[in-house]
Amino acid sequence: MLLVRPGRFGLSQNSREGRLRPADLARLEEAPREPGAGRADWRTRAGGGIMAAQALALLREVSRLEAPLEELRALQSLLQSVPLSELREQAAELRLGPLFSLLNENHREQTTLCVSILERLLQALEPVHVARNLRVDLQRGLTHPNDSVKILTLSQVGRIVENSDAVTEILNNAELLKQIVYCIGGENLSVAKTAIKSLSRISLTQAGLEALFESNLLDDLKSVMKTNDIVRYRVYELIVEISSVSPESLNCCTTSGLVTQLLRELTGEDVLVRATCIEMVTSLACTHHGRQYLAQEGVIDQISNIIVGADADPFSSFYLPGFVKFFGNLAIMDSPQQICERYPIFMEKVFEMTESQDPTMIGVAVDTIGILGSNVEGKQVLQKTGTRFERLLMKIGYQAKNASTELKIRCLDALSSLFYLPPEQQTDDLLRMTESWFSSLSRDPLELFRGISNQPFPELHCAALKVFTAIANQPWAQKLMFNSPGFVEYVMDRSVEHDKASKDAKYELVKALANSKTIAEIFGNPNYLRLRTYLSEGPYYVKPISTTAVEGAE
Repeated sequence: MLLVRPGRFGLSQNSREGRLRPADLARLEEAPREPGAGRADWRTRAGGGIMAAQALALLREVSRLEAPLEELRALQSLLQSVPLSELREQAAELRLGPLFSLLNENHREQTTLCVSILERLLQALEPVHVARNLRVDLQRGLTHPNDSVKILTLSQVGRIVENSDAVTEILNNAELLKQIVYCIGGENLSVAKTAIKSLSRISLTQAGLEALFESNLLDDLKSVMKTNDIVRYRVYELIVEISSVSPESLNCCTTSGLVTQLLRELTGEDVLVRATCIEMVTSLACTHHGRQYLAQEGVIDQISNIIVGADADPFSSFYLPGFVKFFGNLAIMDSPQQICERYPIFMEKVFEMTESQDPTMIGVAVDTIGILGSNVEGKQVLQKTGTRFERLLMKIGYQAKNASTELKIRCLDALSSLFYLPPEQQTDDLLRMTESWFSSLSRDPLELFRGISNQPFPELHCAALKVFTAIANQPWAQKLMFNSPGFVEYVMDRSVEHDKASKDAKYELVKALANSKTIAEIFGNPNYLRLRTYLSEGPYYVKPISTTAVEGAE
């Protein structure tokens, strides 16, 4: 604690009477120090540093005053300079109750200042201490009309649920848990998202699952869902997050009836609801136990049947992209061949969508092709479609040159995924396949991508470089590059790239070429050595400009 003797530093009359005014803090900063005491020594006297002591003094002032606006401003300003380590040393002296009380007054600036001060001071307290000693304040904070107070409170709940010793305090506080659930139904999205994150974290333990699904909280959750459609989807988002953790978590969620309700809405008649629900079901399908559950419940078959009937539905464009994405993710996580054989409508619809005049449909189809072709099994599935896939590649090549910038980038990303072959998978058959695919894109694919890379858009430039990088370790592509006039110089030229992302993308291309076992033979040793030099110099190397000093020159 900082002891101040009245009059020693020329403090104001208020200070002598026991009230430390903000103006007095400046005088303390300028006060004479004892001989031999440096600034650091002076600051670290009185236990935890003089600045922390000053903060405590102001905090006490705040607790004594009815309208401490000036003191709050000074305290907020001071705390920006106080190291957190000093505040932690003084944690036992921090009395935050008065600050929480001030939040209850209808004063905007006062509330803003208190939130800012509490954000800093609460970091100095251990989560267990916050959970045990500020539980009433936390509960009040969650029902406060000001969203910044709710977010402050939920951030502390987040600290508590991340601490294995403190989380028990939350689980034993049914009222606090109830208030967190009701925060999901608020208008502020940040408040709702933070509440969902906290509840999701709580559910990672068996005790947390029981608290959420084997108590009155489940009724509260169902009650919140009735607020409106948006809030109902937020609850579904929480349920899917919890279900994705483990088979046990999924079982708790299915027993609650909420997963069944989500799936019923997915396969219902409302096309907009379908479009929203399929995103959540796709997230659930990202886990093995989630996919098993969806298969056992016949959900995957139902989704396939809806795609089959989509041609007769004039509103299918609302949900079809999400349904196709679902199968694309399913294929790459399980087996592309098995999924495509069992659900042939999936591939049929992807090819149809590439013929669409709707850029949204084309984009989803292109993305799906890229996902499907990201592994060898998926590439072989696409290859089996024969000339149909070659025509599709020609369309992707056309879109990469002529579509909107966004769709161009999606096409280039998909092609990068399709063409890449790790060295250990470069069999003669697969190399012939990727070479054939490349030649199907246009009359001169290499020049197509060079032309795109020369456009003044960094995103396009980087996406085109990614295509070059994808094929850079394949001998047929190296021969094309070497025989293309000016291409080797283009690769070596650092002046083409001006931003960090472009320099990084060019460096990845050089690295792929330089590390290939066939590059020295195809490019020749001199060019190989230039690549190695580029590689060793790094992506941001700038060649020094030499100057010659002339005697007598001014």
